[in-house]
Amino acid sequence: MQNVIATVAPVFGLIALGFFLARFAILSENAGKGLADFVFTVAVPALLFRMMSTTDAGAATPFALWGAYYGASAATWLLASLGTWILLKRSPLDRAAISMGASFGNIVMLGIPLALDRFGAEAAIPMTLILSISSPILWFAATLQAEIASKHGELALGRLLRDLFVSLARNPIILALFAGLAWGQTGLGLHPIPDKMISLLGQAAVPGALVALGLSLNGFEIKGQLPTVALICILSLVVFPSIAWVLAFHVFHLPPLWAGVVVLFAACPPGANAFLFATRYQAAVGSVSAAVALGTTLSILSVSLILWLLEHS
Repeated sequence: MQNVIATVAPVFGLIALGFFLARFAILSENAGKGLADFVFTVAVPALLFRMMSTTDAGAATPFALWGAYYGASAATWLLASLGTWILLKRSPLDRAAISMGASFGNIVMLGIPLALDRFGAEAAIPMTLILSISSPILWFAATLQAEIASKHGELALGRLLRDLFVSLARNPIILALFAGLAWGQTGLGLHPIPDKMISLLGQAAVPGALVALGLSLNGFEIKGQLPTVALICILSLVVFPSIAWVLAFHVFHLPPLWAGVVVLFAACPPGANAFLFATRYQAAVGSVSAAVALGTTLSILSVSLILWLLEHS
């Protein structure tokens, strides 16, 4: 348990620091947005580029890893849609937003720091394989469901595929992953000066992401329909990692480190992407906002339990 506390306390301590900096107006909303932009477009891409350019992927294949993580994500998505329809009696458009909230964890701002702290640099390969398709595939699935719901079957699939390609081409994290992989394959290595610069930027990624997450939480309110918020939190914090555990350890028989990354990523609470999607379609906005705030708070307990189970598995 001491190891779990040593991992969890600094991570959530920095999140709390960011929250209080925003709550007491020590840092402005613009400062929070600027830090988040820096983290997503510069610091995290630098961290991932260096990891991929200096890590030997060997014969690593992503299919079992993707099967475990995205199989659990798909199952959670289906349960969220069914629960929203049968139990909550909410609209088809709300089903897409609530499914997004339950299945799209905050793996960049919270998952990466936790995985690096728990597993170290050896987590680079499974982390990057999951991250490489996470945002595009889940945004595509949610948009597809929302468009079908809002247009009653009239769907511009070509436009959605084009948007998916544009998202891939513009996403700095995905670009950094593939650029780092390509550079690593050249065998040229990194010159000491740019390597030092990239390394320094990468060192800012973890604390920057955690403080930025805390700053962003000040903008989310715990309001909306309690049953909906409860459904999202239970699915994202309990059901998703439970299914991921079964698939990673007992179905696909992933190596322990890879399986640990899958489960840890699956245990991450809803993130800003889910809220952005809900806002875009004006569907279950209050409930998703509340799930981001409450889920991040409750994840202190759920993540601690996951780490303890991984330590004793």
